[in-house]
Amino acid sequence: MKQVLQSLKTGETQVVEVPTPRVQPGHLLIATQRTLISAGTERTLVEFGNANLVQKALSQPERMQQVLDKVRTDGLSTTMEAVFAKLDEPLALGYCNAGVVIEVGAGVRDFAVGDRVVSNGPHAEIVSAPTNLCARIPSSVDDETAAFTVISAIGLQGVRLTAPTLGESVVVMGLGLIGLLTVQILVANGCRVLGIDFDVRKLELARKYGAEVVDLSQGADPVTHGLTFSNSRGVDAVIITASSKSNDLVHQAAQMSRKRGRIVLVGVVGLQLLRADFYEKELSFQVSCSYGPGRYDESYELTGHDYPFGFVRWTEQRNFEAVLDLMKAGRIDVTDMISTRVAQADAATAYKLLTEDKNILGILLSYPEQIGPVRRTVPVHITASSAAGSVTIGMVGSGNFASRTLLPALVKTPAILKSVVSSKGVSARQVAQRFNIAEAGTDSQALINDTSINTVFVVTRHDTHAKMVIEALNKGKHVFVEKPLALSREELAQIEQTLAEHPGQQLLVGFNRRFAPFAVRLKELIAGRSQPCSLIYTVNAGDIPAKHWTQDPQVGGGRIIGEACHFIDLLLFLVGSRIINVDACMMGRVPGVEVRTDKMSIQIDFENGSTGVVHYFANGSKAYPKERLEVFSEGRIAVLDNYRSLRGYGWKGLKNSRSRNQDKGHEAEMKAFVERIQSGGELLIPWPDLRDVTLASFVAVERAAEARSSLIDDRFFKGT
Repeated sequence: MKQVLQSLKTGETQVVEVPTPRVQPGHLLIATQRTLISAGTERTLVEFGNANLVQKALSQPERMQQVLDKVRTDGLSTTMEAVFAKLDEPLALGYCNAGVVIEVGAGVRDFAVGDRVVSNGPHAEIVSAPTNLCARIPSSVDDETAAFTVISAIGLQGVRLTAPTLGESVVVMGLGLIGLLTVQILVANGCRVLGIDFDVRKLELARKYGAEVVDLSQGADPVTHGLTFSNSRGVDAVIITASSKSNDLVHQAAQMSRKRGRIVLVGVVGLQLLRADFYEKELSFQVSCSYGPGRYDESYELTGHDYPFGFVRWTEQRNFEAVLDLMKAGRIDVTDMISTRVAQADAATAYKLLTEDKNILGILLSYPEQIGPVRRTVPVHITASSAAGSVTIGMVGSGNFASRTLLPALVKTPAILKSVVSSKGVSARQVAQRFNIAEAGTDSQALINDTSINTVFVVTRHDTHAKMVIEALNKGKHVFVEKPLALSREELAQIEQTLAEHPGQQLLVGFNRRFAPFAVRLKELIAGRSQPCSLIYTVNAGDIPAKHWTQDPQVGGGRIIGEACHFIDLLLFLVGSRIINVDACMMGRVPGVEVRTDKMSIQIDFENGSTGVVHYFANGSKAYPKERLEVFSEGRIAVLDNYRSLRGYGWKGLKNSRSRNQDKGHEAEMKAFVERIQSGGELLIPWPDLRDVTLASFVAVERAAEARSSLIDDRFFKGT
């Protein structure tokens, strides 16, 4: 299928062939009929892409600070690689889609094949959208009108936050698409509306929709007009739908407002507010978030958990439905907002027009009425056929870790990269293009079943790891799985049994740190000791929101199981002895801390008498390096700092070493894995290590949750 993508690096817009997405549970697969190009949002994205690197940095100062912090901790080369990799990722444009349902996912009840629906799907011939971001189109509403639903919902949410009542005076500042739609919604609500803009044509449309207008191009003073419009009382509310870097718009809105008036920001403007503007009138100011309640809430948008109707009357989906009802009743008319119509194949022309004509309103993209064959795998490159004994890889997952870490390491090995899949296909195609991979797809099962692939990489969400590992092993494949190996003892036992049934196959978990040059050197240094050693691994993990999937025990397993296993493995590797006991404690319950499990200290006892502690803390500063390992052994100390330096204290034969950039062992790990598959032999990391590290992470979470403690009182100090 064809999809419109934009390069963040160059700003170039292309229509490319990408694999058709698979319908997921709770989702709809939709054949697109019309999509609307959002003149404001999408023009901003294209202009950002067209800017040079310095202009990009200046436009996002908060990101620039993150880059500088990363340079200090990880090195310049590593940081710039990450920055350029991010810019290389294509952006799927569009979020105003109208089409026909061609497939429904498991658990979907309210939609059926053949339904005409709107969604926030991109400019693609076929899109997959969660049901809570879809709404059925009334039969009397045509596709072109329906394509304006999502952008209308943005204006509607701004109106809802303003809470206007019949007869109130409301100013709309900025009469682009959202502004003009907002005018119509306010008029339908019985409000008196004043529209403000520089563009004569937009002002004429606002007047046609029932508003009085102020033409700023003639030097009109918006504050004076606002006060006149309100009979010198001050307007009841102002909705700012403009896009400007100026702080004047909020100041003007405050100046024209009545005492206790309301100001709602839907657009993007400067926000250096003057306290006096708000203090004297006790004004309220609120920023509107997109389509309404539910936006950016994964449980609502992706997993279909609706908010109770009696408590949250207007959600994203219900706002879509309200807009469609207004369209059905003729209260929203988009006819005069359609500036031009362009076939999807000519989308590049449409975006060129968007950047050249600042006054353009709606551009509609049309799509073939008959969809072509559904192809979930598309060829990208012609590569050499796999020879006997070659390592031929299929990668499930094409996210940041796969594209920025694993694949750059794999291309330096003799392995053949045959296929890569992702859920929606766009990232898979980009990754295939970049790394000379033969094909891109969206069907992981087809990849696992492909007889020409003998090695499967599993780089997906954690709850899928065990299932895919077992499926791939049963299909006779070697398997690399990014940590964690499993999320439960039951999954771990199933993997152990499956691996035992396939003794000739390699299984490797992505414990790359044991392959890092400094870690290998450190193991050599402590190997000749005669006494147990003590290790302290401090991890400045960084905060991740409580609602992020990695924090979900069922999906991500939590950060100890999902990531801290890395550090447990390195301690085991260095000590060279079985784990015999694990204990842990985590931060206590305190107000304002939603997640405690990512602020944990894990104590590990080894069979040879050595001890290790992993301090995994998510409440530190990003400016501080992420990892530090300290080894205490026989009057000596070695310190490994963030895989950039190794220092010794009292350690003969250890010269202080420093690298310009981090090396966490990924290249060495990939090289060793490919060589082991070619040569055969035992698992690269012994199964007991893989099993024990995974079990240790389970036990750490369990022990910390037990919250065992002893009460220390006067009897303790008196020795009674």
